[in-house]
Amino acid sequence: MNTKTIVITGGPGTGKTTLINALIDKGYTCFEEISRAVTLKAREEGIEQLFLTEPLKFSEMLLAGRKTQFEDAKASNEDLVFLDRGLPDVLAYMDYIGDDYPQEFIDECASNTYDKVFILAPWQEIFKSDSERYENFDQALQIHQYLLDTYARFGYDLIDVPFGSIEDRVAFILDAVTL
Repeated sequence: MNTKTIVITGGPGTGKTTLINALIDKGYTCFEEISRAVTLKAREEGIEQLFLTEPLKFSEMLLAGRKTQFEDAKASNEDLVFLDRGLPDVLAYMDYIGDDYPQEFIDECASNTYDKVFILAPWQEIFKSDSERYENFDQALQIHQYLLDTYARFGYDLIDVPFGSIEDRVAFILDAVTL
């Protein structure tokens, strides 16, 4: 089976999870964002803000989880699999915070490539902070630029998802992947 792996990325609060949930509701196979799970696991282990206290460890855990998701998606019997964020997101966030990462991070991104990548721009009207999202809207704008730069570095032509209702956004994505 030649499963197409489709990433939906964007800065915090851009509607990625809402889109993934809508695709799940339509019967598509989707892999949800893992950073919240990693954050919650760290809290259970007594580390309140792992991404702040140990950003490299946090990023290693994200990279490993996203690589597993990529491999599971490729091994799937589905025509399309959607992923809430991809491997390059890890590098974009590390670049955003100004931390170094090992060559292995770059190699993983270069050797595990997705078929299409959709990006959601920061959207003030839907942006909200919560207990796992620490960034404000200005930071979301900066992260967006890092995501654009990082995916471009790996040769991706990002597809910008226009603002609109969840139904319109889902229809846009599905039209683009079935062309």
